[in-house]
Amino acid sequence: MITRRTAAQGAALSALSYSRILGANDRIGLGVIGTGGRGTYVMTVFQKNSDLEVRALCDVYPKRIDDAQAKAPGTKTFGDHRQLLALKEVDAVLIGSPDHWHKQHACDAMEAGKDVYVEKPMCRTRDEAPIMVKTARVTGRICQVGVQQRSGPIYIQPLEKFVRTGMLGRISHIDAVWHGGVPRPMRKEPAERPSNLDWARFLGPVAYRDWDPGQYFNFRAYLDFNGGKMTDFGHHWLDVVHMYMGERAPHSAVFAGGIYFDFKDGRTAPDTCNALFEYDGFSVLFQSNAYGNGPEYGITFYGDKGRLYVNRNRYEFVAAEKGSTPVTQRIPGDITSDHVRNFLDCSKSRALPNGDVGKASISVLPPLLAVQSYVEKRRLKFDPDRLEVLPL
Repeated sequence: MITRRTAAQGAALSALSYSRILGANDRIGLGVIGTGGRGTYVMTVFQKNSDLEVRALCDVYPKRIDDAQAKAPGTKTFGDHRQLLALKEVDAVLIGSPDHWHKQHACDAMEAGKDVYVEKPMCRTRDEAPIMVKTARVTGRICQVGVQQRSGPIYIQPLEKFVRTGMLGRISHIDAVWHGGVPRPMRKEPAERPSNLDWARFLGPVAYRDWDPGQYFNFRAYLDFNGGKMTDFGHHWLDVVHMYMGERAPHSAVFAGGIYFDFKDGRTAPDTCNALFEYDGFSVLFQSNAYGNGPEYGITFYGDKGRLYVNRNRYEFVAAEKGSTPVTQRIPGDITSDHVRNFLDCSKSRALPNGDVGKASISVLPPLLAVQSYVEKRRLKFDPDRLEVLPL
């Protein structure tokens, strides 16, 4: 039986063994699992830190490894993530694989003694979240989920200045908006699978099906692999809601929308997403619809003393008094850099990171519940204490 004491002892031993491997002046050795567009980009963000060195790359498609290796020459390369995890020179792992692999890649890495930075959404199903948290706590590994708003000054500043001081007042509703453009038909080429692309390994835990270029290159259009826009954009914005309002799940979720641009190409993830969540004392409306010229992405918090809007590069606070002058702040740059730096610092200090897997395991629940509401075509009641969907 795993207790808090045994978990703490495991964490202490893990930190001790880590300190023996990585001295204060040594560089952290990074392995990258999943070298597609996002994985390779975040790898380059890691490379901006002088105390880190990319040492290994892994992907099911060698072409993508080649593209990443051009930015990280001299790295070892693999098609099987387990071979990468066996390397002693790899201390930490960046996971940029598709969503349906996140849980397995993260848990395998932590069990191999590696710290983990895993892209969002942290997992594909609700039952995977507690497994990832348990693995992190028992092994004592750092597990940072890519909800980079947690580390961004553009989010931290208004939280401290307007929410925690009470200037915004009681918040009763939140609009979370991240629209996408009008979808296009799925890709049909190459009609034949590239001979060196490991299609079976790409599918992993998902039921086998014949090669489909649309499902490989546009996996987010298929609910077998992820939750579509609800989990792609929704995990980010609902995580900000939890960051501001408390780390607690909603007690209901209902979805409205669907596949309104149907190209008859087999896609299953809705292009029009509207999800309403009820929390204790406030509601949240998340929207990600297929507009050609939609409004600016961002989150608006409505309080009885004012209104606060925030996105990744600016915030604006307007007091409730008539004629109030807006307070606006812009902070350019990519907050991913702040999140990566926090992960590296925590890999050395062993403190929990800003986007710790424990917090992300709660904020991923609302978008996953919305997907379930869409599939089951009903409003879900949820117990935020037991983390269970209630019976009809």
